[in-house]
Amino acid sequence: MRLLSSSLLLLAGSAAARRQIPAHGCTAVDGSAVANSGKSVGTEVVYNNITLYVSKPDESVRKARTGAAVLYLTDVFGIQLLENRLLADSFARAGYLVVAPDLFNGAPAPSDLNAPGFDTGAFLGLHGPAATDPIIAAAVAYVQATAGGTAQAPVRIGATGYCFGGRYAFRTAAAGRGAVAAFAAHPSLLEDGEILGVKGPASVAAAENDSMMPPARRAAIEALLLNSTQPYQVALYSGTSHGFGVRANVSNPIEKFAKESAYLQAVRWFDNFL
Repeated sequence: MRLLSSSLLLLAGSAAARRQIPAHGCTAVDGSAVANSGKSVGTEVVYNNITLYVSKPDESVRKARTGAAVLYLTDVFGIQLLENRLLADSFARAGYLVVAPDLFNGAPAPSDLNAPGFDTGAFLGLHGPAATDPIIAAAVAYVQATAGGTAQAPVRIGATGYCFGGRYAFRTAAAGRGAVAAFAAHPSLLEDGEILGVKGPASVAAAENDSMMPPARRAAIEALLLNSTQPYQVALYSGTSHGFGVRANVSNPIEKFAKESAYLQAVRWFDNFL
């Protein structure tokens, strides 16, 4: 059964109902689980020469999500950005093991993309699929190796991606790439073939004002998802711009609400489909 949602506030429970997915008995999660400030609580590990930011859930919450994990794919600011670490920690508070690979080998984009000497085009050229897919594959292997996955019963991975990482959430949910469900907030550079190639449920959180995903492109993505044969969802958040899923101005109530709602959108999507 197919699902399409295009709304400000997600009601993802209908997805499980329509597909008759059994309840997981998961602990309820609300927007208060999102850490917008403070210190990150995860740790960095190195696996196959790839640095990973790993955030683990409290075992009392983890029990409801045994056999599932979240692969967190960052924007161009990488795992070095505090907001990315805090959001990864927030998924861990929802009960998931979270693994975020360093997609840029310790050299992410500067906080100011207009900084003198920084060439956005050259940066993206260095970090295309040929460079990025193997890094993500190493992170997937780490999850399976450390979270009890076997060939017969692999860990079910949900890929959540933001901006740059949104494209790779879709790519990782393609056949044989390791993820069984995808969530992407304001994805950039997402290609038609990557949308049609997704082999699991896909959810998108879109910004009202986004030069990387303007209304025409948003409509095209919805049309492609309609033809993907997978359950899907597109939620549009008013009063937001590109990057709100991670770097919202949380002193603005509308942006804070949107960031937290997009997080809940992802968590509920994974709760239903992982």
